[in-house]
Amino acid sequence: MNCPCCSGKPYEECCKPYHTGEKNAPTAEALMRSRFSAFAIPNGEYLMETTSPVKRQFHNKKDLQEWGEINEWTRLEIVNTPSLNKVEFKAFYTDEEGEKQVHHEVSTFKMIQNRWYYVTGEFLE
Repeated sequence: MNCPCCSGKPYEECCKPYHTGEKNAPTAEALMRSRFSAFAIPNGEYLMETTSPVKRQFHNKKDLQEWGEINEWTRLEIVNTPSLNKVEFKAFYTDEEGEKQVHHEVSTFKMIQNRWYYVTGEFLE
């Protein structure tokens, strides 16, 4: 199967090694792509594991899993990578009412002990 992150690569060669823990994402963009794939599959456990430890208290694995399940994640577009730790993206999905949606965000990531983590996101119109 093609990877949900829209890289054009097979899932097994793209995001799956990150999801299974075989590898860590080498860049903030790779982590962003793997997190989108984790919503599409869905994999709430991975989403929590890749959230910055100091920010995990503001998230909930069950809610992350559910948000992945109730929506159909159709496409990821990387708009810009303004710095090593920021990624602007658009995540396209169909919500539970069948409405097409776009989640436009600039995410901030942080490298902690040689591993990238999601820290926060700024929603854009």
